[in-house]
Amino acid sequence: MGQELLTAVALVLVIEGIIPFLSPSFLRRMMLQIVEQTDATLRITGFVTMLAGVILLYVVH
Repeated sequence: MGQELLTAVALVLVIEGIIPFLSPSFLRRMMLQIVEQTDATLRITGFVTMLAGVILLYVVH
């Protein structure tokens, strides 16, 4: 189980690094838009993202 967790963390780091590597200016614009969002919008976005991840895990396993 530990190896799978480390693999998952490594994949997250790779995926998170793609946008700043390919287009740092796009990342800056995106971060400025995120800062302007309300807390409620960010919470809903986070919840939907987590839900999509749980569903994907369920489908894969």
